[in-house]
Amino acid sequence: MTYDFDEQLPLRGRHVTKYDGIKPVFGTDDPDVIPMWVADMDFAASPAIRAALQAEIDLGYMGYFGITARADRAVANWYKTRHGWDVDPGCVRYTHGVVSGFGDVLATFSDPGDEIIVFAPVYHAFFRQAENMGRVVIESPLVERDGQFYMDLEALQAALTGNEKIVTFCSPHNPGGRIWSAEEIKALAAFCAKNDLILLSDEIHMDLTFPGVDFTPTAVAAPEHIDRLVVLTAASKGFNVAGAETGLLLAPDASVRAKVDKVIADRESSPNRFGMAILCAAFEESGDWSDAVRAYLSENNRIFTERMSAIPGVSVMEMQSTYLSWVDFSALGMTDDELMQRHLTAKVAPSPGTQFRHGGSGHMRFNLALPRATLLDAIGRIEKAFGDLQ
Repeated sequence: MTYDFDEQLPLRGRHVTKYDGIKPVFGTDDPDVIPMWVADMDFAASPAIRAALQAEIDLGYMGYFGITARADRAVANWYKTRHGWDVDPGCVRYTHGVVSGFGDVLATFSDPGDEIIVFAPVYHAFFRQAENMGRVVIESPLVERDGQFYMDLEALQAALTGNEKIVTFCSPHNPGGRIWSAEEIKALAAFCAKNDLILLSDEIHMDLTFPGVDFTPTAVAAPEHIDRLVVLTAASKGFNVAGAETGLLLAPDASVRAKVDKVIADRESSPNRFGMAILCAAFEESGDWSDAVRAYLSENNRIFTERMSAIPGVSVMEMQSTYLSWVDFSALGMTDDELMQRHLTAKVAPSPGTQFRHGGSGHMRFNLALPRATLLDAIGRIEKAFGDLQ
């Protein structure tokens, strides 16, 4: 089956955060601004997902959702066939999104005042959620080498105070699309074991690897350390269904899982029945859509990287996954406000690098999950905005 990712859906004015949230965040209500900030795609969901939702509507029942066995099996089968990860269906837990699950894990394994390690720059919700819950965020700066991020575990080891409880890990990495090697993951897991830390791995972008690139789940890379591992993931990024607010929490170890189960039970909530229909349709029937969208995103990334890298003083991080490109403007000597103003004047709205904390200044994150014509329009605008540097 073929899919039309070139179609521009009429998203403005339809309660779409990426479009309708521009004014409160960027201070402009210009309808010509191209949003490249919020991490979702401008593409229609797969036909199977839309059919599953229609079937729920046709049923007419919108009450509480019950048995999760079908979804449990769909999750387990997807991760086994796509990523080589043997997941026991009985280990699958559901949250109201990955950020909600992040809070559940923090509540389970830490207390207010405890320290949470975050490799920065990274997805900003890690900082916000931890700080809102009274935890102390410790930033472990990622090292950029040969156009890639690397963890510096030696420096982190030297800086430990003994108050740390959890290490948060973003795999694949956001921003920058870094696919960590199995060796790097194993080393991180061993570090957590050595220092008695819970390893919280956010793997929500695992289904967005570019064609020819393999993703290694943390549980596969370091099975000897699953006694301290909790994985958060979802179908939301890979299948563009974040509005379903249905996340997955996977704790392979029974004792770890039992502790998290207590916190989840205390919430006394049930899964979103529409989110569960979406999840099953994604993992059971939308594999070819996933293959197609990843190929489209890979080509978008190739075009964007080639054109942006040609702007003097601008460099683009090599990306193996996601659609979130990390672009370095620091050689231009501009302030972060100046960089943002140049983009907004060009009617392009990326995410400011400072949002991702340490190492973010002088950078911008661009969402490339746009119809190709829209992406090319955005690139042309950026080239023009920095044309005085040519």
